[in-house]
Amino acid sequence: MEKQNVTIYDVAHQAGVSMATVSRVVNGNPNVRPKTREKVMKVIKELNYHPNVIARGLASKRTRYIGVLLPDITNPYYSSLALGIDDIANMYEYNIILANADPKHDAAGVESLIMKQVDGIIFIGNSISQEARQKISAAGRPCVFTDLIDPEATMPTINIDVEDAYYQVTKDFLAKGKKRIALVGSDQGFKVSQSRQLQGYEKALTEAGHAVNEDLLIAAKSPSYDSGYALYETFTEIEADAAIATDDTIAIGLLNALLDNGVKVPEEVEIMASDNSSIVNMSRPELSSIAPPIYDIGAVAMRALTKLMENETLDTDLKLPYQIIKGGTTS
Repeated sequence: MEKQNVTIYDVAHQAGVSMATVSRVVNGNPNVRPKTREKVMKVIKELNYHPNVIARGLASKRTRYIGVLLPDITNPYYSSLALGIDDIANMYEYNIILANADPKHDAAGVESLIMKQVDGIIFIGNSISQEARQKISAAGRPCVFTDLIDPEATMPTINIDVEDAYYQVTKDFLAKGKKRIALVGSDQGFKVSQSRQLQGYEKALTEAGHAVNEDLLIAAKSPSYDSGYALYETFTEIEADAAIATDDTIAIGLLNALLDNGVKVPEEVEIMASDNSSIVNMSRPELSSIAPPIYDIGAVAMRALTKLMENETLDTDLKLPYQIIKGGTTS
C-alpha cells in the first residue's frame, strides 16, 4: 500500500483491533496492553502508516529532529526505551539525535542538542543536574522525562508507579521474614529524598515498624555488571539477606559475585531486579524483577512530546502499569 492511501481503518482491520484501539496506540494512551501495542505497531510499520491528520497540523518551521538524552545506549533498559521512542518518532516523521545524560555531562549534552535546533527533548535518567535543567528551561524547548520527576514539576514524566513497586517488593520481603533488605542503586542519586525507589522502600519499612538503616543503602559506582560484582564485600559486611537492585546489570553482577563465593540464592539471599530487561533471562537462576513496560514508556514519552510541541496540556506524572515477575532469585 502507498503511504497516502493507508487509513486508520486499514491498520485496525489488519491488526484485528478496533479503530479506537489504534487511535489509543497512536496517541500514546498508557491504557493499552503491551502485547496489543506491539501488534498494532507491527502493522503500522508494515503498512507505513502515518497519522496524516495530525501531521498536517505540524508547524512548518521545524527541524524535524528530537533530542534524546540517555545515560548508556548499551544498557538493555535504555536501548529498549530508545526503540519505543524511535518507532513513534518515525511514525510522526521525526529524526532522533542522541546525547549523553550522565550527570557529569548532561548539561553539555543539553547544550549540544539545543545548538542543533532540536524541536523537543526527551531526558532519560535517574537524575538531572541543575545546570542541565536550567538550560532546558532557558531554551524553551518542550521536554519530557522518563524515570525521574522534573524538579520544577512543570514537565511530564512517563514511568510506572515506582514508589508503589518498591513498596510492594519491600513489603513482600518483610512478610517472608527478611530483616536486612538492601537497596542497591546505580549511583548516589537514589538516596536523595526525591527518590521514589527510596520512598517506597521507606514506606514499607516504616509500616512494619522498622527504621531505615543507612548501611543498607548501597551505591554502585555505575550501572554496570562490574560495579554490581564489586559490591560483594560491601554486601557481605552489612549481612543483608535480601536486595532490591535499581539496575538489572548491577543485579546480575551482584548475583554472580554471591554465587561465585558460595552464597546460596535464594536460600540465603534473595535478589529482585527492577527493569526486567532482556538480560534477566540470561542469569542462572533467572532474576526476579519488577517489570515495567519499557518499550511502551519510550513510545508514550515520544507521543507526549509531540503533544507538547502542539501546545497541548499534559499531566506532569503519567504512570503505566507494571508487574512483578518471580524468577529463581526469590522464594
